[in-house]
Amino acid sequence: MNLKEQSEFQRQFLKRRVEATEGLPFDPSTSPGEADFKLLAENLPTLCWIARGDGYIVWYNSRWHEYCGTKPDDMEGWSWQSVHDPVQLPKVMERWTAAISSGSAFEMTFPLRGADGIFRPFLTRIVPINDKDGKIVRWFGVNTEITAQVFAETALQLSEAKFRVLTDAMPQMVWSTLPDGFHDYYNAQWYEFTGVPFGSTDGEAWNGMFHKDDQERAWKAWRHSLETGEPYEIEYRLRHHSGVYRWTLGRALPVRNKLGEIIRWIGTCTDIDESKKATERAELLSHELSHRIKNIFAVIAGLIRLSVRQAKSTGEFASQLGSRIEALGRAHEFARPHSADSSPKTSASTLNNLLIDLLQAYQTSDTSRIFVTGDDVEIDYTSATSLALLFHELATNAAKYGSLSSPAGVVAIHAAAHGADVQITWREQGGPKIASEPERFGFGSRLTSLSVEQQLSGQIKRHWDRDGLLVDISIPRSRLVRIS
Repeated sequence: MNLKEQSEFQRQFLKRRVEATEGLPFDPSTSPGEADFKLLAENLPTLCWIARGDGYIVWYNSRWHEYCGTKPDDMEGWSWQSVHDPVQLPKVMERWTAAISSGSAFEMTFPLRGADGIFRPFLTRIVPINDKDGKIVRWFGVNTEITAQVFAETALQLSEAKFRVLTDAMPQMVWSTLPDGFHDYYNAQWYEFTGVPFGSTDGEAWNGMFHKDDQERAWKAWRHSLETGEPYEIEYRLRHHSGVYRWTLGRALPVRNKLGEIIRWIGTCTDIDESKKATERAELLSHELSHRIKNIFAVIAGLIRLSVRQAKSTGEFASQLGSRIEALGRAHEFARPHSADSSPKTSASTLNNLLIDLLQAYQTSDTSRIFVTGDDVEIDYTSATSLALLFHELATNAAKYGSLSSPAGVVAIHAAAHGADVQITWREQGGPKIASEPERFGFGSRLTSLSVEQQLSGQIKRHWDRDGLLVDISIPRSRLVRIS
């Protein structure tokens, strides 16, 4: 019988005994309730006693005296105060006298000194017994030692404190749930990352922190782990306190008892947004590299055909082809991906100069095929790479499929500065007729869009006119020149 069951048994026992004697004259010396309580108390593994209605204690069971090392005459009346902790005694007296005055049941935890001089914690419960007129004639009390429970609670509190200190010190979000998956704990990093009020994501509210496209997927994975006990692992987008969704790796493992039963789940959320984007950039770069290698061979083949048609001798053919391949190499140096250290140091500080250098490989010796007109806007090396990538890709496609694939084909590039933006037009003419817009776009189209929209915060629109491709480009002037 545990502490709670024991206390309830005592309360019900006394209640039944009082009800059995209701209506009969109360004689403290012969009352069945008191006699039966004494018989019961002598066989309980706890300290028991009886007091008069005014709180004067008249009887203790033998276990009281065994624990305290006292004799009945030593403890009569109010002498029990001698085995109490002097520091705690005033509070005990205050509570006990208040209970006597109000006639209400008493419950309190305080230490009692044993025969060995050691104070140990006891849970004390006292219930009043009334006569038929409602007057309190007896108090029945029990003192139950709870040293083991106190140690267990202290150990649990210490363990929880260590857990919180450990998890709050970890550079990632930590959470835990009950066996059924109810979230009841998040560490400080969770609240710092999400910016939500404390406790607002308890229970099932955590799923609302995910991107709407990831919520059902996350729920399905979590339910599977709860049903099977398998580890939980998933990548999802978690809402940052800034309002931006960041990619996060969620993991959780079950904690089991000795019987193998799950008693808790401990989980973590790790911000992997930067590494996720780095992986995507690496994948894009890999595709770009493959795309460029294919383009180089296609463009060189086109340059050979162009040089063969124009050259009057083998020597002239070799000279023209060599100079065009050198120009293509310079163009590639502009357009290839760069780090801050590897960016080309160019004297081309304007858009026109960049285009002339970049597209020199596609010009012929006797006639111009590429015309650059309009405002010669200023650029710097940070925007030059993105611009070079854009126009290198357009020129490559024109050489393979568009106007530059025909001897009479030309490209006109016009730039106009309008307020805060620069409008650039790429127009192809004289090449193969265009029947319709392509049904699907290749990696090159994606690459040019990334260059304009993501790297330069601009816009690009393609118009598939029958006479040739028309591309409208709009870029903020502030993105063309870096402000120191």
